Amino acid sequence: MHPNVERVAAALRGHGAAAEIVELPASARTAQAAADQLGCEVGAIANSLVFDADGAPLLVMTSGAHRVDTGKVALLVGAEKVRRATPEFVREATGQPIGGVAPVGHPAPIRTLVDVWLDKYDEVWAAGGHPHTVFPTSYEELLRITGGDPAEVG
Repeated sequence: MHPNVERVAAALRGHGAAAEIVELPASARTAQAAADQLGCEVGAIANSLVFDADGAPLLVMTSGAHRVDTGKVALLVGAEKVRRATPEFVREATGQPIGGVAPVGHPAPIRTLVDVWLDKYDEVWAAGGHPHTVFPTSYEELLRITGGDPAEVG
């Protein structure tokens, strides 16, 4: 198991989440790629998107069916500017590569928003720390394990 996946699995256990991380046959760097492999709606994929909010990392867990409105998110978090983070910024903040960023298992806690749209699904899938891994969870569990705030981000 990749070290990132081990950290995510340990973090999930530490939060009392019973989910098992699943290894996919191909990379799932996009919500559509993950949905295709899992046989679910793209909206049930919980994308982990890292943003630079005035220099601080911000994790937005959004439905794969949504695009994040950075202006709306900036207002929600009280930032002057929210922009997509560079791959280097993402790896520094999360320890994980773009396309595999999990909601947990980071070197330090990251402020997190969780898209309320995900509450429409009984089961959602989030990345497991590597582009080939995912795990099943729920909207409520995402809020709990991330300490995130529910938000309309799209």
